[in-house]
Amino acid sequence: MHKIVRTAVAASLALAFAAHAAGAPANRAGVVQEAPLRAHLATLSSDAFEGRGTGQRGGELTVVYLENQALAAGLQPANGSSYRQSVRIAGVKAQPQDSSVALAAGGKPLPLAFARDWVWAPGDAKPVHAMDAELVFVGYGIQAPEEGGWDDYKGVDMKGKLLVMLVNDPAPTAAEPNRFNGRGLTYYGRWTYKFEEAARRGAAGVLLIHTDASASYGWSVVQNSWTAERFQLADADLGTGMQGWMTEAAARSLFAAAGQDLDKLRAAAEDKSFKPVVLNARVQGETKAAVRTLEQFNVAGIVPGTDPKLKDEVVIYSAHWDHLGKQGDSGDTIFNGAVDNASGSAGLLAMAQQAALHPAKRSQMFLWVAAEEQGLLGSAAYAARPLWPLNKTAAALNLDSLNFVAAATDIGVQGSERSDLGAMAAATAKAMRLSVAPARPDLGGGYFRSDHFSFAKAGVPAFSIEGGHAWVKDKEANDAKRKAYGPRYHQVGDEYDPNWDLSGMVQQAQFALNLGRMIADAPKMPGWKAGDQFGKVKR
Repeated sequence: MHKIVRTAVAASLALAFAAHAAGAPANRAGVVQEAPLRAHLATLSSDAFEGRGTGQRGGELTVVYLENQALAAGLQPANGSSYRQSVRIAGVKAQPQDSSVALAAGGKPLPLAFARDWVWAPGDAKPVHAMDAELVFVGYGIQAPEEGGWDDYKGVDMKGKLLVMLVNDPAPTAAEPNRFNGRGLTYYGRWTYKFEEAARRGAAGVLLIHTDASASYGWSVVQNSWTAERFQLADADLGTGMQGWMTEAAARSLFAAAGQDLDKLRAAAEDKSFKPVVLNARVQGETKAAVRTLEQFNVAGIVPGTDPKLKDEVVIYSAHWDHLGKQGDSGDTIFNGAVDNASGSAGLLAMAQQAALHPAKRSQMFLWVAAEEQGLLGSAAYAARPLWPLNKTAAALNLDSLNFVAAATDIGVQGSERSDLGAMAAATAKAMRLSVAPARPDLGGGYFRSDHFSFAKAGVPAFSIEGGHAWVKDKEANDAKRKAYGPRYHQVGDEYDPNWDLSGMVQQAQFALNLGRMIADAPKMPGWKAGDQFGKVKR
């Protein structure tokens, strides 16, 4: 990510906010209590909630729990008389055994096996597609005017074509060390953007070329995701008829059979002079998929503001309530998701309890979103049909996987530097005697993978607040404890431990509440830094 910009304006804002915070009572925003946070964490991550799976019984139980707890905390319903917001989701599972689709190059069939060599599924939630399309290599598939007029499409009509693309975005060069955020990933490098851009151009489909380095994960991750049921918003803009990936080995076979050199075309795609290359290849046949529609719910409650004018504006705190639910037939089948993200959901409940007792000038919304694990679907649904006007939404602060290790002397605010939230976060940290964790290159595109991003795409300043790592004490033991979580991530082992020291979680939730209070009481809403791509979105 970009380093925090220390302009004179940002510095003066930080000093002003710090002075305001320092002069305010310590409990102006309320003091987050550990007892309710722990109780909610233990409950939401218990076997009784069955891993809070999308489309599963555990998810239904979670929504009932959250709306009842929102009521008990003193929140007002955000959707008329209801705490619920409907999120209609399409579940899609490719049926390769019933499909006849195949690639041919150089006039000869290319023997590709589903899962082993390539994967695909419909992006428009339609069960059947008749495919007959020419393949076109479009480099990185990016159009970015702010990057020196970068355009991989060069005005070529892509309607009805199957686009073959590289993952990630163009690498920095000695002449342009900061292009596409240097070593960090931009949204243009995310596969989600590439699918969206192809749909905007009327393409028949997209195939991404996988490598471990460009995707930042192995082919097995792609296999596991694309051979299982996938979810997408049922009411969103339609994607292309085919979305998928192919292995690098499969891509090499395809390009060679089509009379092209993959490595040479890759090198050409690193320069903005690149032009699309029509491949001597086609996709033909029929794809079939099992499709179902289900309804999930976001849960949202409001603390009304106290200022006659500012109460019409809102600060949003968000966390996703879902995890991976129940999977498998034997052994431990429940993916409890204690850290990811019962912790964030519990943190929001503990924060809401205090916010209701200490209302701010602007209104505050506590939003538990559905189906994050399926692609930020709940937050995307909210941004598409907001319960509060986006042009009156000051900021969105997200909590995902709180610090279960111990209290720290720092706090993570990566992504806040894109907007005035950076100065406000620094001021909040200073008032709490915390340091801001150093910015680092966002190699995996983390800014684009949490629910705050749905708000950023809609023009609302937003980021996810991360826990610190500079432990107050027991550095070696706590480093080991944090590292040990890695193998438990998205596994059945992500379970609540009653022996956890939750001081770090309380600290993180308190920081979020304090920052939100600062935003809610500020004279004006925060804005994006000049030149940031999301600042160009009109709310």
